Amino acid sequence: MPALAEELVRLKIEIIVADTTAAARGAKKATTTIPIVIASGSDPIESGLVASLARPGGNVTGLTNYGGALLGKRLELLKEVVPKVSRFAFLDDGQGFSRSMFKETQSAAQTLGVKLQLVEVNAQEPDIDGAFRVIARERIGGLITGAGPLGLTLHRRRILELVQQNRMPAIYPSESWINGGGLIYYGANLPDLHRRAAIYVDKILKGAKPADLPVEQPMKFDLGINLKAAKQIGLTMPPNVLARADRVIK
Repeated sequence: MPALAEELVRLKIEIIVADTTAAARGAKKATTTIPIVIASGSDPIESGLVASLARPGGNVTGLTNYGGALLGKRLELLKEVVPKVSRFAFLDDGQGFSRSMFKETQSAAQTLGVKLQLVEVNAQEPDIDGAFRVIARERIGGLITGAGPLGLTLHRRRILELVQQNRMPAIYPSESWINGGGLIYYGANLPDLHRRAAIYVDKILKGAKPADLPVEQPMKFDLGINLKAAKQIGLTMPPNVLARADRVIK
């Protein structure tokens, strides 16, 4: 990411739109002057991109996808789907702010009366198979995945393969996962965030400074369910969860 961002800086572009927190961090390493608009950042404060949501204070602003705060909601949804399961895993890339998200979710786990275990893999060379061996050894019955580099196509495909092989109910952070065969996703509506990012670009081109534009939170959230995936692992989706879905793959 930093190398790609440095190339953009050399081209003297006016604004960088970063699709994710990782992209925004790469861009910020390359420039402190060119405005950077985050289209969908998981936690811009925890990741060091902005000083605060109300007053970003630097050359970065944009939208947060509320990723950390939604981890507890994903756990709650998955527990509804598999009420008899008491051990869940959060599979993520080991970044510092993912650990912060995990700690915040422990109170939700306690309220639900379940155990949530963090299973980390290296972001650069993730050992997905090794992570699933840990999950099997710990007798985990449900999985939540993070939204970082693990969501890249190559790793996503392998995760979905192993989830199916282990017949494990899992919930994911974006729609691309159920398009690839995943069971459930719940998260901010990404097309809406990207449309709103265009408004930031427009304001900055008209003279506004990123430091003065508050980082906004999502307004729309989506729940998607893949009934094909449910059938493959022998799972019957509860009617009350199915009724709340914005999208159902049959």
